[in-house]
Amino acid sequence: MINITALPTDIVRALQNGGPDAHGQSAEHAQSDGGGNPCRHCLKYIPKGAEMLILAHRPFPAAQPYAETGPIFLCADPCDQHQDNQIPEIFSYSPDYLIKGYNQDDRIVYGTGVVIGKDQLAQQTKDIFADERVDYIHIRSSRNNCYQARVDRG
Repeated sequence: MINITALPTDIVRALQNGGPDAHGQSAEHAQSDGGGNPCRHCLKYIPKGAEMLILAHRPFPAAQPYAETGPIFLCADPCDQHQDNQIPEIFSYSPDYLIKGYNQDDRIVYGTGVVIGKDQLAQQTKDIFADERVDYIHIRSSRNNCYQARVDRG
């Protein structure tokens, strides 16, 4: 079992309502081409033709040297936050992902970063959590480094 945490609904609703992204800008509106635009809230692919948002996101509580900022997609219309402990749909598209652990100060725990096949996601997160310094894990695109979701202990 893996405890994947999607973006919080309050943050997503603010962005869907025109709130500023990590760069202080409003999200761009676009139509999904159905080619793998993963919403970071419902953790599903945005269907072809559906309106989506493209924006900069920093999945950390404050700016600091390890607080990576990058592009993400969101459904333009309200969607339900991913809640179960199953591997979400968005992790079925790419053959591999970059995962790495962070400590309680939101700093990378060196030695935990690894590119893994999608079928190794659950086991590798368990292996990383064996390191007591790791508070949480980020799953990122192995090809573009885009933030996908967070994995929490539990």
